[in-house]
Order: sequence, then structure tokens, then C-alpha cells
Amino acid sequence: MKINAKMLVYILSTSMLIFIASIGYITWKSGTSALNDARELANKNALEYANLIKSELMSDYNITKTLAQAGQAYSTLNWDEWNKIFLEQQRIVMIENTHYFAVATSWELNHINKEWDKPFGRYLNGWVRDEKGNISQIETNLNTEGDNFNSNYYQMKRSGKSMIVDPKFYSPTGKIEDQYLNSNISVPIKIGNTFIGLAGVDIDLQHFQDVIEKIKPFEEGYAFIVSYDGTFVAHPNTSYVGKYFYDVFPLLDESFLITEQIKEGKNFSFNFTNEQNDEFFCCYAPIIIEEVETPWSLAIVVPNKVIISKARSVLINGIYVSLIGLLVLSLVVWLIARNITLPIKNVTEVLKKMAQGEIDKSLMIKNFTKDEAGEMSMALNTSIEGLNTKAAFASQIGTGNINAELKLLGRKDTLGKSLIEMQKSLQKSQKEEIKRKKEDQNRRWVNEGLAVFGELLRQNADNLEQFGHEIIKKLVHYIDATQGGLFIKNDNEQRKVTFDLLSAFAYDRQKFLKRTVELGEGIVGACAIEKETILLTEIPQNYLQIVSGLGGANPNSLVLVPLKIENEVLGVIEMASFHKFEKYHIEFIEKIAESIASTLKSVRINIRTSQLLEQSQQQAEEMAAQEEEMRQNMEELQATQEESTRKSEEFMGILEAVDSFLLKAEFDLDLSLVQANRLFLNKFGYTANETFALTLESFIDDENKKSFQSSVKKVTTGNAQQLTSYLRSKSGKKTKTLISLTPVYINDRIEKILLLAMDITNIK
Repeated sequence: MKINAKMLVYILSTSMLIFIASIGYITWKSGTSALNDARELANKNALEYANLIKSELMSDYNITKTLAQAGQAYSTLNWDEWNKIFLEQQRIVMIENTHYFAVATSWELNHINKEWDKPFGRYLNGWVRDEKGNISQIETNLNTEGDNFNSNYYQMKRSGKSMIVDPKFYSPTGKIEDQYLNSNISVPIKIGNTFIGLAGVDIDLQHFQDVIEKIKPFEEGYAFIVSYDGTFVAHPNTSYVGKYFYDVFPLLDESFLITEQIKEGKNFSFNFTNEQNDEFFCCYAPIIIEEVETPWSLAIVVPNKVIISKARSVLINGIYVSLIGLLVLSLVVWLIARNITLPIKNVTEVLKKMAQGEIDKSLMIKNFTKDEAGEMSMALNTSIEGLNTKAAFASQIGTGNINAELKLLGRKDTLGKSLIEMQKSLQKSQKEEIKRKKEDQNRRWVNEGLAVFGELLRQNADNLEQFGHEIIKKLVHYIDATQGGLFIKNDNEQRKVTFDLLSAFAYDRQKFLKRTVELGEGIVGACAIEKETILLTEIPQNYLQIVSGLGGANPNSLVLVPLKIENEVLGVIEMASFHKFEKYHIEFIEKIAESIASTLKSVRINIRTSQLLEQSQQQAEEMAAQEEEMRQNMEELQATQEESTRKSEEFMGILEAVDSFLLKAEFDLDLSLVQANRLFLNKFGYTANETFALTLESFIDDENKKSFQSSVKKVTTGNAQQLTSYLRSKSGKKTKTLISLTPVYINDRIEKILLLAMDITNIK
């Protein structure tokens, strides 16, 4: 046979065998690969969307945690003042987060009320949103009779750990159509390791329904969210929302321990078959928030038939491509067989070198024919040149020159387009990285500044002038301003309120200026009356000298920030600079202004306290003059006390005689046993350690209960009672007794009931 026939027979027969083997391998491999890829993609999507849900929950958690951390400073102010400030902060949080149904804090009463000496009881204060979106305050005392051991509050009080409460339906109107699924995020407020209360928010979970309905990683696939206790938070089938997983799918939960694995925060997956014998793949990704021991989980369910259909599509396309390849191969072999020449050998040699990764320009063919082989050589040269250009482009990208240019070989230059897309992605990443670093730098600058000024405020709080000088000097340097001034409110004259310049600093020196601005006068007075920040960036020549309270050269940017606390302006900070104030500069000055206002208020309180101390010292001197008169009175009182002591000893002798003869017990107005003598306890079989749990009803026989209760009721109105009745011992034994019930008065109020009894069982 001729060489072209041999090539056709040998190559095509071999290709057919390879084709058949490849089809079989592709059939098996594509199905397995598609399944694995789809499952891997499902797991990846589950983790990504779980992180999305986590970020939203984390945002709400961080807000709650910030409230709890802010609550640790409650002891720095008078409780009533602090409560107003903190209540306002909660209201602002409520306004800025429209998906919050409630924001509140609970405080242990024994920490905020010195008169409350019980280990239980809490004070609740905060805000709630009704069905119309209106916000109203809630304020009440709870658990004043004892802690509810089954409540979430008690669990946090006992553990001291944060909690995301399992979702529950709640209807503000009581109607089913108005109910919504909500959850509570609570964070403990602690001083050291001591629990003093908690901060909590109630959040609307409806927006999670919108999130899961957008999760469509596969055709016919869906996603849902399950809480710690197995409650459906969001599901495409809204009838499942609010129900427990083990109630809706009991067999699945029992077979794969789904609820248990969710509680353990595990990432797991499995295959299952529904009642219609359809197979599904399901994967669960945990939603875990640090410091919270109640993880949630996001699940993605994918029908196996969708995955298999993709594998079949890959197989059919592979067969088509293979058949086309065989036809092309036959044509190419026939052409090669007819045109076996030196140019083909040259091309073959070049191709071999390119197959080994060599793409140097020396491989380009210089002499080639004008036929098809020549065109092949020309195309090969073009490919080599294009590959060299792309290699050089990739090398420049690798060295950091991400702005290098690449010219495409044509509209279908896939490799070139991929490289350009890679370049755009790198450029975008670089811009985002620069932006992120800038934001991190600004945030770090603000945090460091707040720490520095916090320490500065604490160190100079006792000297107002030194306080003003240090603050304005540090602020001018820290924000790189040209000059600055601190004006303090002067309301000594009720009819005239002015703002006096406490300290000024400009051009790296302290300025000893005297300025007084009336309320509403100039931009300082305007800032004070409007209670809002004023920023001027276009300032006419000499404007600062004429209108500003500082004087000096004309700046390019001017900002005034009120020192505001509880809607009261205590002063104004005025800063001028030759450069533009950035947004983070202004926000930083506003935060510092809040701290300065708080410190100024404390300084004013301290000054008032000093004045009161001076008054108390004067009063002490006056009291010393009265001491001699009191000494004489004390001598008279001493004589009276000796007589009282004698009568007290006589009374104690009478009580000892009563205790040795009569059964005696004391009960409070709740009829709880306060104390009893030895004869009483021995008679009814109790020890002293058992008295704390006893009441008067513990001793009353059921047959005499009504008459006994009637007598007790009369005693509480101030009427002593005598009666004959049976009393019951610990073992149930009845003893016939003659009883006297007497009210005990303390400061004209009945505080106790005294029971005196005599055993008359054996008396006829």
C-alpha cells in the first residue's frame, strides 16, 4: 500500500480503538468527577453562605457586646444620670437598626440600689418597637421574689456567657397573621468575673428568608437555615419556618443525627432518598460565633439527577468532539501523506520543541513553501511570536508591573483574554488592598488617639485651665491642624449665657487670648445653639480673623464641634487647618468632644462637691459649739440608760421564765417561722436548722385550719386572740394546746405575730 493508505489504516484504526476506550473511560470518569465536583461546590457554597449569615449575626452580636462593655462604666456617674445616658444610647441603636424589635439592659438590683440586699431581683430598662414601627420605652423590676431558674436570664447569670436564644414566634397584636420569627442576642455585663446584668436585642429573622431564597448553586437545588435547637429559621417552604427539624423530618434526623451534629457545630454531608425515590445530596456548614455556645447551621440540598445530567452532557459533547476529531484527523493524515516534505519535518521539529515548553524566537521558520505546509509554518511563526509576547507580558505581571499592555492576536485569542482578565483582577485587588490599608490606618489612628486622649482626660480632670491647655494642644498636634481653641459655657448669669475661650493653641504655641462669645454670636455661637458640627472649606480672606474666636491667619478648612452631653452644650471646639479635614478627622474630633463634655460635667460636679464640703466644714464648727451642751445632755441620758438597763435585765428574767414553761414561736406577716424556743422545737420534732423552711401552716391541723386562719387574720389587724386547737408535729402527731396569738408592734407597725402555747392534752 502507498504511504498515505498505510497512514490512514494504521492511524485511523488505532484512533478508533482509542476512541472506544476513551468513551468508556469518559462515561465512568465524567459521572464520578461531576458528582465529586458538584458536592465539593455545594460544600464550598454552604461554607460561603454560612459565613455570610455569620457576618450578619456577628454584626448584631458586636453591637450587643459593645452595649454590654459600655455598661461596665455605670459606676462612673450617678446612677440616675448614667441611666438616662445609657437609655439614650440604646434608643439610638434601636433607631439605626430597623430590624431590631427590642433593645434593653437588665441590671442586678443589688448592684445599682444600695438599699436592695437580696441576691435576686433585676431592673429592666430599654425600648421596644410595635407593629407600626413606633418605638416606646419599657421599664420594670423583675424577679423581685426570686430568680426563675428556667429563664435564659438565670442561665446567663449562672454561666456568665453570651447567648443567641433559639427562635420563637411572637405576635405583638396576638393575631397569627401578625406573628413573626425572632431571636434574642444577649451578652453579660460583668465587672471582672462578677455578673451585674446583661444587654440584649431582639432581632427579626425574616431577612434570612430573603437570603436563602437567593441561594441557587444548582438547578432545582435549595438552601435552608436551622438554629441550635433544630428550629427552621428560613426555608423555601415557609410552612416549615418555626418548626423543629425532628418534627418535620423525623427519619432523617434519627438516621443522620442532624440536630445533634448541629449542636456540636460540625460540618457534615450525606446522601438520602425521599418518598418518591429521588436521590439527593445534602451538606451542612456551621454558623459559629465566638463566645457563643449555640451554633446554627446552613444546609444546601442538590438533586443527584441534576449532577448526573451534567455528566451525561459532558459525555455526549465528548463523543461529538471525538467524532469530529477523527474526521479532522483523517483529513490531516491524508494531507500529510500527500505532502511529506522537508517543511513538514521542520514544523514537526519545532512542534516537538514547543511541546517541551520551548517558545524562543529562534524556533521561527525562515524559509517555507507557498502551499498548505507554508501556511502552517506561517501560523506556527505567528503562534510562537504570540506566545513570546504573552510570556513577556506574564513576566512583567510577575515582577509587579500590572499596568503592562498586551495586544491580542485576534477576537478569539482566548489565552490573551485570560491574561488580560488576570491583569484586571490583579489591578482590582491592588486597589482594594490600598483602600483596605488606608481604612485600617485611619481606624488605628482613631483608636490610638482615643486611648491617648482618654488618659489625658483622666490626668487633668482636677485642673480646668491645665485640662483645657493640654487637650487643645494635643488635639492640634494629633490632627495636624494649624490652630485650635476650646470655648467653655459660662451660665453664672441666668439671663446671659456666654462661651469663654478657656485655651487656644496656634502655630505650635499656646495663645493667651481672652474671648467671650454670646449664644448665637458668630460661628462659635451658631454651633452652640444648633448643637451640630459645622465644617467650612471655602473661607474668604480675613474671615477667621473677623468671625472666629481664635484670630490669626486665614485657613483653608475650619471645623467647629459642640461639647454636647444629654442634649446640653457645655462648650465648643474650634479647629483650623491649611489642609482639608477628612471625614475620619471630624468623626474623631466628635468622639473626643463627647469625652471632653463628660469630663467637664464631672469637673463641674467636683467643684460643686468642694463647695458643699466647705459648707459642711462651717457647719462642723457650729456643731462643735453645741458639743458642750450635748455633753451635759449625755450625762442625763446616762442616768436614764442605767435605769433602762435595770428594767431590761428584769424583762430578760421574765422571758427566760416564759421559755422554760411555755411553747414560744415568732412568725412574720407572711406566716414564715422566724424563731422558736427549745421547748417548741422539741415538742414538734424539729431542729434549729429546719426552721427556715417552716410556716405557721406547717403546724396547723387540717380540721382546725379555717378557725385558726380566721384568728390569725384578726391578729394581723391588731387584735390579740386566744383559742384551743390541735397542733401537728413533724411526724404528724396531734397535740391539744391552749394558744395565745399576739401582734408585735415595732415603730407603731405590726411586724410579727407571737405564739404562746401550753400542752393541755392530759388536762381534763
